[in-house]
Amino acid sequence: MTESEAERHALARLGQQLDWNLLRTFMVIVQEGSITKAGVRLSLTQPAVSLALKRLEEQLGRTLIDRGPGRFAVTAAGEQVYDEAVSIHGTVSRLGTLVREAKDEISGHVHILMTSRIQTDRLDRSLRDFHRLYPKVTFRIDVMGSADAHISLQQRIGAMAICLLREPIPGLSSVVFLRQTYRLYCGPDSRLFGRRNIDIAELRHENFVSFTSDQIDGALSPLTLFRAREGFAGKVVASSANLEEVRRMIACGLGIGPLPDHIAARDVADGLLWDLPPYEGVAPVNVHLIWSDTGKLNRAERAFLDHLRAAAASA
Repeated sequence: MTESEAERHALARLGQQLDWNLLRTFMVIVQEGSITKAGVRLSLTQPAVSLALKRLEEQLGRTLIDRGPGRFAVTAAGEQVYDEAVSIHGTVSRLGTLVREAKDEISGHVHILMTSRIQTDRLDRSLRDFHRLYPKVTFRIDVMGSADAHISLQQRIGAMAICLLREPIPGLSSVVFLRQTYRLYCGPDSRLFGRRNIDIAELRHENFVSFTSDQIDGALSPLTLFRAREGFAGKVVASSANLEEVRRMIACGLGIGPLPDHIAARDVADGLLWDLPPYEGVAPVNVHLIWSDTGKLNRAERAFLDHLRAAAASA
């Protein structure tokens, strides 16, 4: 093999093996003028950024940055690589737009199971954007308790669920879709309404309103554990699987009770509810996106599930 042929083979191998992530890291290093600052921007450690630069230089067989104590300069080869990396980055960044403009015609029906009062811009935005992309897709949303949603998915009823999940369920996969914190509230008729700096000990004998899943083996078991830990001895006088009904019974003065803080915020502002200690919140109880590992999804369901998973991952 001649020297020119060997060089052509080496270049062909380089084109097949070069990692785009190395080019992207190098591009950010040049833009930031510092390996340390590039690491911060990329959420990587300084050694990881340095290693990426070293690997790229080894693959290209050129020094791209002349660096040392108090010295940081992009070499002539580095300038050429940087220009190409910026061009490639622009092309990659446009891929999403190009794919959307292709208007892949997805149609079909999406059946979603959901607990009551899921309020989040993440879901609203996902529905809005997906409808704009695929206007032929139709939807059905059934509201039910989390336990019922789990059973329905296991029975292949519904494509996916947005609900509470206490622990992993065999055959079902999940990701956290919405992070929320439950706090305690009372209604205007309560003796606690309007008072500030209340000692939590004053709540221990108050009647309690909660969810039917507020039990040791339920999806809201963190609320059960909280009451046990704090020595709450008041009677549970009312319960419901529906968040709106729990909110109604608290506001009507049947007892104090827990609600997600982002759901109760408007009622607090309107004077319909009053927040109680512990003011940092009772417990984090996250809402999950759940789907069956073995369920056969139609094209529309698969596309919307991927859309929701991407939305959850970007949070």
